[in-house]
Amino acid sequence: MKRPIFYITVGLMLTLGLLLFACGKKKARDGRTDTPTSGTIKFASDESFSPIIEELLQTYQFRYPQTHLLPVYTDDNKGMKLLLDQKVNLFFTSHRLTKGEDAMLRGKGPIPEVFPIGYDGIAFIVNRANSDSCITVSDVKKILSGQIAKWKQLNPKSTQGDIEVVFDNKASATLHYVVDSILGGKNIKSANIVAASNSKAVIDYVHKTPNAIGVIGSNWLNDHRDSTNTTFKKDITVVGLSQTTVAQPGNSWQPYQAYLLDGRYPFVRTIYAVVADPHKALPWAFANFVTNPIGQRIIFKAGLLPYRGEINIREVEVKTE
Repeated sequence: MKRPIFYITVGLMLTLGLLLFACGKKKARDGRTDTPTSGTIKFASDESFSPIIEELLQTYQFRYPQTHLLPVYTDDNKGMKLLLDQKVNLFFTSHRLTKGEDAMLRGKGPIPEVFPIGYDGIAFIVNRANSDSCITVSDVKKILSGQIAKWKQLNPKSTQGDIEVVFDNKASATLHYVVDSILGGKNIKSANIVAASNSKAVIDYVHKTPNAIGVIGSNWLNDHRDSTNTTFKKDITVVGLSQTTVAQPGNSWQPYQAYLLDGRYPFVRTIYAVVADPHKALPWAFANFVTNPIGQRIIFKAGLLPYRGEINIREVEVKTE
């Protein structure tokens, strides 16, 4: 008689264990089942950051093969709306939350957190046939405000005609930076503005258009065949910017990491991971990974400036015989 009682007891214990396990695995009210190291989620990013986000994603998913992070690359306005509507719980952008955005998210439950992850430059690119590869910051502002509309106004010898200014998107983080930080809140008034579909389209347009000047994030520029991050793409010219009154090769700087760090390159923006994750699961874990040493090293190797970590700049004198 003891053996049946033993089997009944074990059976009840197993049943209770399975019930408890099932309760532990029950979906949350919003339907999510992800954990910091497993599950499937969507998140948003401004399209201008897609190259670095892709590199970070590959490493995270290799380390945690049970995770599936699905990026939605969009413009700055749509990405923020997805976050505010809680259709995503993570958004990579170039601005902090406003008081209104913060209050809206808190009203829906999650307490938002903002992680600075790195810096990139706002780069200006021209066609390889354009000899104007150095421009002053003052002239950049005049081009964007419409005061300078022809290349001859910068260089009397230029044959490029009217200046076409090309952006990635009408609502991108790049355009927002230009309006807020370069033009001091004033709208762009260039006579010839072209809105391409994305950053790659800006590069393609400038490559085919001798009179164009494109505006993109510097993380689109690096030639990944060069592990030293000192080579830009060959099909366009990256403009050197000068903070003096006359731009020359000796006083003009391109958006290399060292010049982002020491302030010689004038247009630098912070990249943020904005998290509003009530479960502190996969979106929160991925954002933390990006700010930790491995993620910061990936950002550095991609040619951007990481937010954390000590960076030493060494000057090397090359002697030629």
